[in-house]
Amino acid sequence: MTDTKTYGLIGAGMMGQEHLRNLALLPGAQATALFDPDDTMATAALALAPGAVRASSLAEMLAMPALDALVIASPNFRHMEQLAEIAATRPLPLLVEKPLYTDPADLPRLKALVAAYPAPIWVAMEYRYMPPIAAFLDQLQAATGGVRMLTIREHRFPFLAKVGDWNRFNRYTGGTFVEKCCHFFDLMRLALGAEPTRILASATPPLNHADECYDGARPDILDAGYAICEFDSGARAMLELCMYAEGARYQEELSAVGPAGKIEARVPGPGRFWPADLGAPPTPLLELSPRAPQRPELREIPVDPTLLAAGDHNGATFYQHRAFLDLLRGQRTTPEVTAEDGWRAVEMGLAAQRSIATGLPVSLVQDPVEISA
Repeated sequence: MTDTKTYGLIGAGMMGQEHLRNLALLPGAQATALFDPDDTMATAALALAPGAVRASSLAEMLAMPALDALVIASPNFRHMEQLAEIAATRPLPLLVEKPLYTDPADLPRLKALVAAYPAPIWVAMEYRYMPPIAAFLDQLQAATGGVRMLTIREHRFPFLAKVGDWNRFNRYTGGTFVEKCCHFFDLMRLALGAEPTRILASATPPLNHADECYDGARPDILDAGYAICEFDSGARAMLELCMYAEGARYQEELSAVGPAGKIEARVPGPGRFWPADLGAPPTPLLELSPRAPQRPELREIPVDPTLLAAGDHNGATFYQHRAFLDLLRGQRTTPEVTAEDGWRAVEMGLAAQRSIATGLPVSLVQDPVEISA
């Protein structure tokens, strides 16, 4: 195919490998290089990208001439330093995994970097692209007549094992309400078309990882909690997270209500975790419940089995890459998920972490958002 775009992958762990599987499904996209210091992860990734070469450093990969774009899927705490190196060396178009940053002290530097960056930066917010959530967002305004209340629930499995166990510690993840929940804060801003003004959050003591110890240190991450968010439109949104609820039929459940009615989306978790003896995994659902006439309607939103097999995000990674490829080809002019979208979602997560730590609501209008690891 003509106009094939070539990609360099930074970070070849679970999410990096999902990116490679989906790039392989996309005509006109080819992963040609990758960098990951872990031999096991790099070897597994190379098996998914025939013809790709492994670089020994980010600098070595940036020196490879045949690259059109970069995908950053490294651990959270590496994103800022890698963004800075890329910006200073070779500012290619970027698809960078969430969270965009983890340390609030880095936000001014990040904003300056983004303002000067000469190429597009697209933040990977896969949940926007899950077919049932995309349908939810598409029909949201018509179904509700304007959202007044939005609820997002994620009941899922515990944190998985990662190389170096980095995801067990706030200093590396930014905190669970950043690491996991910036997806949901992004969805809140998108669904409501408004900006948050205040967040109040509360968390129960962790249930998972209590008996774990890494080099003498106990994990300090949260695994359940609530966040209530007020928006400048007058709408309210609530997040409920529980990471010891993998026995549930659906992993994500979204509900929006307004003067015209209610709309809900129900999304199953990764198919590889569904018990085989229970038969086929659940099908995603969309339910519309108008106030008048009172006629609830349940719709199935099936996902292509090939896309389901390519990752853990209900086909979202493929649709995200397809849109990013359109950007690289000039078929769209701006990223669909901007760097500002990325940092605002992190700000909300940091505010939730701060509220949990202090027991107080956090203003996103006046208060600086700070969190200590």
